[in-house]
Amino acid sequence: MRKLLFFIIVIIIIFIALFIFGCGNKGKSKKIVVVYSPHGVDIMTQFEKLFEAKYPDIDVQWIDIGSQDILDRIRSERENPQCDVWWGAPSTSFMDAVKDGLLQKYTPSWANAIDHRYKDPNDLWFGTFLTPEVIGYNNHLLKESEVPKDWDELLLPKWKDKIIIRYPLASGTMRTIFCAMIWRFYKDTGDPTKGYEWLLKLDANTKEYASSPTMMQQKLARGEGLLTIWNMPDMVFQATAKNYPFGYVIPKSGTPIVTEGIAIVANCKHFESAKLYYEFVNTQESLIILAKEHYRIPTRNDIPKELLPKWITDASIVPMDIDWEVFSKESDEWMKYWEQNIKNKGKQYQKSLLKTNY
Repeated sequence: MRKLLFFIIVIIIIFIALFIFGCGNKGKSKKIVVVYSPHGVDIMTQFEKLFEAKYPDIDVQWIDIGSQDILDRIRSERENPQCDVWWGAPSTSFMDAVKDGLLQKYTPSWANAIDHRYKDPNDLWFGTFLTPEVIGYNNHLLKESEVPKDWDELLLPKWKDKIIIRYPLASGTMRTIFCAMIWRFYKDTGDPTKGYEWLLKLDANTKEYASSPTMMQQKLARGEGLLTIWNMPDMVFQATAKNYPFGYVIPKSGTPIVTEGIAIVANCKHFESAKLYYEFVNTQESLIILAKEHYRIPTRNDIPKELLPKWITDASIVPMDIDWEVFSKESDEWMKYWEQNIKNKGKQYQKSLLKTNY
């Protein structure tokens, strides 16, 4: 009896050891790709599952953090890179990374389907999504015919205290819009003064700078303001997925279009896996999913229009001509000036103009 019990115990121990050893070997044999991205849990989880279904021998490990935090982190990890693929950030962030030597060249199979404006000239990063900026409004309280059709119409007296704006220093979207308003004048003169004056007039019509996109959207939905300026995909998402009473107008003179990009980190540890992931999330099939389910506008120009949502294919967008290198270089100084000299000073500025004219 004792011999039988001993024999059973030995067999159990052997099976446990084989199981542990087998699992250990399986884990060790799996390849890895590490992705840093600001695209959020929903997108990253979905594409982890889709990618691993196609490549079961590769384990996707991702970290969801903000664009600026990604750049700072990749800088700090320069000597020992922990990230393989950086998926998602404005083109200006990738331009900064190029200057710092943080990215490595990779030419994807779909490279020829991207306009030269939306990629690095040396293939160090490629654009994935386009994000046009628009004038948003509460369509329960305003008819589309009443909404400003261009940027300068936001400065009309009738919109005083009718505009709710996301606090710009914490928002890539708002920083882009505000800097674009300065750029309209700066590009011809090399002087931001007229742009600052424009923002002062906008400030005079602004009721509040909301602390988050959610706060801005809720206030606009409640009618605490009638207008906002924001990005087009999110306005569509809020109206469609959350049933908010939102509409938007694309400024007729032109609008800044932010290019979201993707890149492989210099000297990354899993380059072959990184290339596969880079390709996978930018296939036509993946981009159609991202357009339909996550309201992203793809940069690839070879996707059949009938496969994309109508709100994308019907949009008539005039891109604002921006030198993004200059934009990137000057934007921090411009926003610092706004914070110190313009924020909440517009109404005082208008009063001083009235006194001077009188």
